[in-house]
Amino acid sequence: MVELNPSSSFSLIIQIEIPNRPGALASVMSTIASVGGSLGDISLLQHNLKFTQRELTVDAASIEQAENIIKQIQTLPSVKVLHYSDRTFALHQGGKITTESKLPLKSQSDLAMAYTPGVGRICKAIAEDPEQVYNLTIKSNMVAVVTDGSAVLGLGNLGGEAALPVMEGKALLFKEFAGIDAFPICLDTQDTEEIIKTVKYIAPVFGGINLEDIAAPRCFEIEQRLRDELDIPVFHDDQHGTAIVVLAALYNALKLVGKDLESVKIVINGAGAAGIAIGTLLKKAGANTILLCDSQGIVSSERNDLNAQKQEFAVAKSGNLSTALKNADVFLGVSAPGVLTPDMVYSMASQAIVFAMANPIPEIQPELVYDDVAVMATGRSDYPNQINNVLAFPGVFRGALDCRASAITINMYLEAAKAIADLVNPQDLDREHIIPSVFDPRVSEAVKNAVCRAAVTDGVARK
Repeated sequence: MVELNPSSSFSLIIQIEIPNRPGALASVMSTIASVGGSLGDISLLQHNLKFTQRELTVDAASIEQAENIIKQIQTLPSVKVLHYSDRTFALHQGGKITTESKLPLKSQSDLAMAYTPGVGRICKAIAEDPEQVYNLTIKSNMVAVVTDGSAVLGLGNLGGEAALPVMEGKALLFKEFAGIDAFPICLDTQDTEEIIKTVKYIAPVFGGINLEDIAAPRCFEIEQRLRDELDIPVFHDDQHGTAIVVLAALYNALKLVGKDLESVKIVINGAGAAGIAIGTLLKKAGANTILLCDSQGIVSSERNDLNAQKQEFAVAKSGNLSTALKNADVFLGVSAPGVLTPDMVYSMASQAIVFAMANPIPEIQPELVYDDVAVMATGRSDYPNQINNVLAFPGVFRGALDCRASAITINMYLEAAKAIADLVNPQDLDREHIIPSVFDPRVSEAVKNAVCRAAVTDGVARK
């Protein structure tokens, strides 16, 4: 394994005091570099004839490396570490989101209209015409971000409370990228029936339900049941958000290497929620040859341990990931760190495409095979071609809410993927630019418009 690049995920603020003499700061900078840290901002805090106090921002690649950076600075003679803190933990202090009033409340008349007695008239109007709830409440722009904490990022079953920082972050992204108000709902149960009942009970408040970090295979039943039993959009982002962005990136990667989706051999490693959804959407988009692999190897009809979702991908061929990858055109990894070796990549077809999307450590580190593949993508922000769900879910929900869709359809996914892919102009397309940036302001709008058009075509738009 090669060293991962330092990133802001493991970023430190370090306040130091050093002698006021030439070269004192240079020794600190050299020490940080020697242990693999990346120095960012340097701010002057205090300065006099004897000493200088400065605040340093330093990125590391891991907790262990961050701790080593502090330790090595502390060993320097004449350097005093006054204070240090983890920037990521500091950012999360007190949570990342808040709610606030849209209205001034400065007089008795304001209170009488916003609350009792005036609000009673609004309640009666909704009771008489339930559709008015979309016009007279937050429902038209409100999404529930729901989890049971059973599959938090790549960390496993951490429970509802430990999942809350992720759900807060999701709500923040909804607001920042699509202007949608969202609220985290972390459930203290992992029982399928209880989750379904709870979401149905809270549904009157929300215009849409975003399921998040619920383990497979339960997530499939939960999503399908809620779609069947609710009249608002239900979207499991780990499945469909991932699949949309992967398809968008793959459209452009294949365009770059001059291959067709219908004719390429695709290997998906990871048969959980994301892997199944990617495979399903690729089939709908026209892919004909897909080998799905899990920890036991190729999902084969010879196996008797397959759930219903995996059985949809069962093939006659058996073997391990290495077997599957021989002469494959595309590797899509939503699995675990380090499972893809350079030798496996060398066995792929020419102009190979590798999406190693395990986070934070990909299936193979790009530096190991960068010169041996045509296109490399990961889930990380510090490498080119980041496959990030934020390219999809804000725009998908913005479109679904705006047209008041009763459901989200496969056609919406396909059109969203095409819209994302089309934002990369042909003249700008290259091996390090197959997908737009998550900060491209065009993305959410393009996805929203595509989703609205598809909703009308599919007959699920109510507005």
